[in-house]
Amino acid sequence: MSVTSAPDGAAAPAAGSVAVGLDNQPFVQLGDPLFEGPPGIRYDFNYGCRVKVEGAGWRVRLLDRDADIVLYDAEVADALVSSTKRYYVNFRIEVFRDGALVFEHDMDLRGKKVYARLPIGTVGDVIAWFPYVDEFRKQHQCEMYLSMGEWLWELFADAYPDLHFVRPAEEDAAASGFYASYFLGIFFPSSDRTHQPVDFRLSGLQRTIAYLLGVPAQECRPRVGIRDTARRIAEPYVCIAAQASSQSKYWNNPAGWYETVKFLKSQGYRVLCIDRDATAGQGLHWNHIPYGAEDFTGNLPLQERASLLLHAEFFVGLSSGLSWLAWAVGTPVVMVSGFTHPQNEFDTPYRVINYHACNSCWNDTSIEFDNRNYLWCPRHAGTERQFECTRLITSAQVIGAIKRVIADVKDRPRLRQ
Repeated sequence: MSVTSAPDGAAAPAAGSVAVGLDNQPFVQLGDPLFEGPPGIRYDFNYGCRVKVEGAGWRVRLLDRDADIVLYDAEVADALVSSTKRYYVNFRIEVFRDGALVFEHDMDLRGKKVYARLPIGTVGDVIAWFPYVDEFRKQHQCEMYLSMGEWLWELFADAYPDLHFVRPAEEDAAASGFYASYFLGIFFPSSDRTHQPVDFRLSGLQRTIAYLLGVPAQECRPRVGIRDTARRIAEPYVCIAAQASSQSKYWNNPAGWYETVKFLKSQGYRVLCIDRDATAGQGLHWNHIPYGAEDFTGNLPLQERASLLLHAEFFVGLSSGLSWLAWAVGTPVVMVSGFTHPQNEFDTPYRVINYHACNSCWNDTSIEFDNRNYLWCPRHAGTERQFECTRLITSAQVIGAIKRVIADVKDRPRLRQ
């Protein structure tokens, strides 16, 4: 073990605290560490490595076993020592009193109860990140618990019987006796290295959680347990989704969807718009269901969306949650996005981006995303070039990708859950 010390821990009075996540909801209520060592010592790995000592004469050392480095090494009294890193680290704890080693513990998740929290209000992010939770469970042979929106859990419950669901309102690390806990998400500012080991703008949306959990950072498609696999529509059909959470994510070409839907119908497809909202926007900027598409919008269970996508010939959408759902189901995805770089999403041969226009601001490490600004366009806001990343993606370019997917789906079997 290296004897080089890095100031990567912090000591504070031993008192309760609350860790707050991206949605400003408590992650876990953090009182005293849950597990007892020798008299006067308590420890756990909930929201970082935590060691509490009572009395004076202690010296606490925290180490990263994989990096072979000392993270914290100091004399303390009546203190709660907590690592600054809250993502997965292979910790070792050493506690000395009066110069003698009285307690040592290597983190070992095997057979332990481990908790992970996913965001509640997002679709695509959770679908992208979910499979890594199970990879983590398999890698460490632990008993894995996770909380997320119950409406999303229904997509995965049947396909992941070894995972235990915790309703967000019922999460309580102390009552549940979790040995370790992790908060999964992307964190702002992007320079935050307390909660995430890498900049998500470089790693891409999905792989950032692989780095956070210390599992192989390779694309991982989740399993979706579709409960109704019956085909509801006899005719060949295509699903589309045109809505997004901010204007930069939309396909801002004014004729794009109209001409694309017209082409799809000319090829004999029914075109079903499966967005939640038929109309969405803010202020003077509103986006409507594409003209000519059939209105299958509505705040419906994602199980119904998955069932429709299961039998769709393919899906046309944006860098949004329904594109991730279509990919998870195994439906070919034509994705139209200019504000993200292709590395940000899952791999699809039908990704559409115009490199002649401004592009990839979301993955630009010199730019910080402002989720409070619906019209966020960091390079060209208020100019004639605003949103050119998708405004200059033509319907002809998208139709070209659609022609490729039409040819491909005729010649090869489809992945089905």
